[in-house]
Amino acid sequence: MEEIQIPSYFICPISLEMMKDPVTISTGITYDRENIEKWIFSAKNNICPVTKQSLITSIELTPNVTLRRLIQSWCTINASHGIERFPTPKPPVSKPQIIKLLKEAKSPKMQMKSLKTLRSIASENDANKRCMESAGAMEFLASIINNNSSEVFEEEEGFMSTKDEALSILYQLKLSENGLKSLIMSGNGEFIESLTRVMQHGSYESRAYAVMLMKDMFEVSTPTPLLSLKQEFFTQVVQVLRDEISQKATKASLQVLVHACPFGRNRVKAAEAGAIRVLVDLLLDSSEKRVCELMLILLDQICQSAEGRAELLNHPGGLAIVSKKILRVSKVGSERAIKILHSISKFSSTPSVVQEMLSLGVVAKLCLVLQVDCGSKAKERAREILKFHAKAWRNSPCIPMNLLSSYPF
Repeated sequence: MEEIQIPSYFICPISLEMMKDPVTISTGITYDRENIEKWIFSAKNNICPVTKQSLITSIELTPNVTLRRLIQSWCTINASHGIERFPTPKPPVSKPQIIKLLKEAKSPKMQMKSLKTLRSIASENDANKRCMESAGAMEFLASIINNNSSEVFEEEEGFMSTKDEALSILYQLKLSENGLKSLIMSGNGEFIESLTRVMQHGSYESRAYAVMLMKDMFEVSTPTPLLSLKQEFFTQVVQVLRDEISQKATKASLQVLVHACPFGRNRVKAAEAGAIRVLVDLLLDSSEKRVCELMLILLDQICQSAEGRAELLNHPGGLAIVSKKILRVSKVGSERAIKILHSISKFSSTPSVVQEMLSLGVVAKLCLVLQVDCGSKAKERAREILKFHAKAWRNSPCIPMNLLSSYPF
């Protein structure tokens, strides 16, 4: 079969594939809609790929109808060569359409039906999500979640409340940074309190959506709202961790707490919520690298408080599991695990704790750290721990002979 050459002006500059839905952006360059939407919304680029001009002021995607018809005509002419004519794409949703839908959704009788339509629109593409956000969908969905009363409807898959539906759509929107910031600052922490109630009383699915949305919000948050988090918030996030709803929910819960716990008062609240015990128990069975790193980072943060260190020492396997993760997870994991032991040695090292570290093999592991390549900071802390308790440990038979040469006498 004779090879057919596609005209160059039919080709998308990003993907080098034939355009099916050509759109022109503010710089005058035409791209395939799917590819330029991925570039702008998913990859979060704000420049034109060809001209490198900024798109911050305008990211309107104008359909290039003339070019689309030319491409479709070319496909029809070359049908004998196996070229299929693609159908005319469905026009994207417009802001007035979303505003009309939101207005209809304010009626209790129409609300669930309108929410399902919004979910369908959001699932089509990223451009629809941004259009929904600009039309006020975020504020409307948040108002439903903030409302203590919620209508419940029977669906094929079970019972579904309007609050559950609104929350899943709001998470699905993948809000812009400005949208996430406005959510976390709204109503003096009202929305965070609403998500806390969802984590306390909601279904497993809604609790997962709540903590995953909170993770997105905390990633762009300033310190101010994080400093005013209540004890109940930590209790519910730790409970989501304990229940192991899903791998995504577990990871999001860890990330939420990591963002919250650089602050002293929050470390104490996390310790009082039982975070240490849950983290140690999860570490016993966890093998996924990033999850283990997050757990060790969080343990390190909480153990910078006296309450956190006490909780770790009260757990029968606390010191053992932290020591076990050294040199077994990653460089980051080893550094955090050694930092935890450094905090314990420096501030909470009673004679019984010192003896426990020796009998559990912690001392031998620290000597091993001095012999391998695991980062200068980790080695420095390991050496300091060994020096802290040199009198108690230097002559112990628990230290293997081959590691005695590493002991910093």
